[in-house]
Amino acid sequence: MTALTFSADLLCALIGPPGAGKSTFARQHFKPTEIVSSDFCRALVADDEKDQSATGDAFEVLHLIVDKRLARGRLTVIDATNLRDDRPWLLARARHWQRPTTAVLFDVPLATVQAQNAGRDRVVPDHVVSEFHDLLPTVDQLRDEGWDTVHLSSTLTRRSRPGR
Repeated sequence: MTALTFSADLLCALIGPPGAGKSTFARQHFKPTEIVSSDFCRALVADDEKDQSATGDAFEVLHLIVDKRLARGRLTVIDATNLRDDRPWLLARARHWQRPTTAVLFDVPLATVQAQNAGRDRVVPDHVVSEFHDLLPTVDQLRDEGWDTVHLSSTLTRRSRPGR
């Protein structure tokens, strides 16, 4: 197991399908202000984090927040699936602001993800979970993309934080 230690100016992308445990992991390891959640941004623009019609607007907000936090050198954790088109943008913005990057990969078996998803308040249809699961990159693919550090979520221990 590896203990989490992140620099104060890091960009950290949580990568995995819906129901993989990204949001739970984020809440356990980071301050609320360090987490930029696509669901929260969707709720900001549509009053409903489940409203998929608001996804485009939500990601505009997410991108703005991420860019502003990186510009200020603040630890920025992206709580989204990060399985489609966002990773190149995230890496480009981190490079622009000369910030280190870490990817945390949630490579969880599909059956586990589907079971966890079924128990959530915000259930994603099984076929969507399966489609996203099929998009999971490997650790080597993430390294080849240019992430400075890549972790598997299963190998990380809880981060200790002063005052927590």
